[in-house]
Amino acid sequence: MEASPTTSAKPILTLTVNPALDVSTSTERVFSGHKLRCGMSRLDPGGGGVNVARVVQRLGGQTLAVYTAGGPTGDAYRRLIEAERIPTLAVPIRGSTRQDFTVDETDTGKQFRFVLEGPELSDEEWRAFLAVVAASIPVGGFVVASGSLPPGVPKDFYARVARLSRECGARCVVDASGPALSAALAEGVFLIKPSLRELGEHLGAALDTEASQIGAIETLVADRAAEYVALTLGEAGAVLASKSAIIRLPVPAVRVISTVGAGDSFLGAFVLRLAQGHPVEAAFRAAVAAGTATAMTPATELCHRADVERLEAELAAAVF
Repeated sequence: MEASPTTSAKPILTLTVNPALDVSTSTERVFSGHKLRCGMSRLDPGGGGVNVARVVQRLGGQTLAVYTAGGPTGDAYRRLIEAERIPTLAVPIRGSTRQDFTVDETDTGKQFRFVLEGPELSDEEWRAFLAVVAASIPVGGFVVASGSLPPGVPKDFYARVARLSRECGARCVVDASGPALSAALAEGVFLIKPSLRELGEHLGAALDTEASQIGAIETLVADRAAEYVALTLGEAGAVLASKSAIIRLPVPAVRVISTVGAGDSFLGAFVLRLAQGHPVEAAFRAAVAAGTATAMTPATELCHRADVERLEAELAAAVF
């Protein structure tokens, strides 16, 4: 890994309004009408912002993660994240924290992901969450708003976070889709990380050519919807747009085991390297390296620091 150009990093705040207790297991085949005998199960505290915080910590950084928690599932979630010693602020809610299920089909290598809807938040609850976020925004730092919004939370929630961040001199990063992403872009943010599907849905276009993809992200930057747009393309790599350049990076050749959490890992590494003072090109390499490293791990496991740093070095040495 490239040496950090600074001895201290800017603070990072992550927020997860709709966290999920990730349950993962495996079975030989998935089919209807019979009991499916599964292997050992694994539990992880998931959800966009929390996963970003977990990756930041794994890569040697520090962050504060704000999330909601409720019911027995929320209690289990809280214990898991506290075991990783990540500084957190849990905002209590009456509903029970949701669960997500991932099942690996060992006979075929296919992966089945079941994403449940989160509990409905009352007006009082989401406003309390926003108040905690507002009081925790690091001046001059980064605010990462990532993941879906549960029922009851207004679609412009991330736009409100972006406005609060700007008022505090912090840079807001948004990883969302649908109306939540559109509202955030209308407000203006520092960075977004859409997948090709998410960007296409926002624009109402197929974006099935390289020219249309680059044109779309260039337009978002030109319109000042975002200073940076990191478009992730799965096995085809990623493209980063800014007002000064378009950068494309391929995915390093590795054996892909599970892509769960790869996008969150991408974002966590990207923001951490920026917070550490690295140039955006180096941060982008770290992002691709972290997303790839997570794809090398099973089920809902996230990237390992040694893998990320090795892949970072490979990408830095490669000539494209």
